[in-house]
Amino acid sequence: MIVLGDTTPSDFDPSIFSNEIALDEALDALDPLRHLRNDENVDHHDESQNVVPIQPRSVHNEMIRLSFPDHSADGCPAVIQITLKVDASPGCGGIAWPAGEVLANYLAFRGEGHCKGKTILELGSGTGLVGLVAGALGGDVWITDQAPLLDIMRTNVKLNHLESSVTVSELNWGEVVSSEIPRPDVILAADCVYFEPAFPLLVETLSELATERTEIMFCYKKRRKADKRFFTLLRKHFSWKDVEDDPDRARYNQEAISLLMLKRK
Repeated sequence: MIVLGDTTPSDFDPSIFSNEIALDEALDALDPLRHLRNDENVDHHDESQNVVPIQPRSVHNEMIRLSFPDHSADGCPAVIQITLKVDASPGCGGIAWPAGEVLANYLAFRGEGHCKGKTILELGSGTGLVGLVAGALGGDVWITDQAPLLDIMRTNVKLNHLESSVTVSELNWGEVVSSEIPRPDVILAADCVYFEPAFPLLVETLSELATERTEIMFCYKKRRKADKRFFTLLRKHFSWKDVEDDPDRARYNQEAISLLMLKRK
C-alpha cells in the first residue's frame, strides 16, 4: 500500500506509472472518492450526473448553523436552529448534503405532532442533521451510521443539547440490526443513494426494520442512471409515492431532489 501525505501526481515515483495497481492506490490516497465521481457514461460538466458532487474545497472541523421553520405552535411559525460540526475527514457523510436539508425542513413543516412520542430511526445519518430536527420536535430518535461517523454525530447531539432525546448508534447496512435499537414507528433516510454496491444492503436493512405500519420518509438526489438499479431492488419489497404537501417541492424538484413516502409490501 502506498501512503501519501500532501502529495501531488508530480511527486510520484515514475516507476508507479508502470504498475497499474500501485498507480490506483496512489490516486486513491489522493482522492478516496474518485471512483464515485468517475463514470464513463457521466457528463462531468453536469453536476446532477455526478455520484458525489465535486466539492469546491475541503471541509475540516467547521461549524454551521441551519434554521428550519416550525409551524407546531398554533399555526404561529417558530424556528428550529441546529448547530452542526461538519468535517469531511471521516468521509462524505461528515458534511451536510442537500437532500438532508430538504427532509429536515419537511419534518419541521409537518410539526411536532408528527414526531412527538414516536420512535424514529435515521439511516445513514452522517452529521445527524435530520434526526436532530426530529429530536427537537419531540421524537425519541436514534441516529445511525458507520463507526467513523459516530463521533461527529455525538458531538452534534451535545452541541444541540439533545442528549435526552437523540441516541447515537452504529448500524451497518446489510448486517443484523442490534437488539439495542428499537423497532421504529418512523424511518428517515436522506442522501443514501450514491454508492451502487450498497444498494442491496440498504434495501435489506430497510426490509428488516420496516413493517406495513412503518412510516418511511426517503429523500434523495438523482445523480446518475445507475440510481434506477436501487429502485428496481426496492420495488421488490416496497411501494412509494411522492410527497405532495411540501410547499418547497417545486424548488427542490428543480434540483433533481425527490422526497418519497415508502410503504412495506
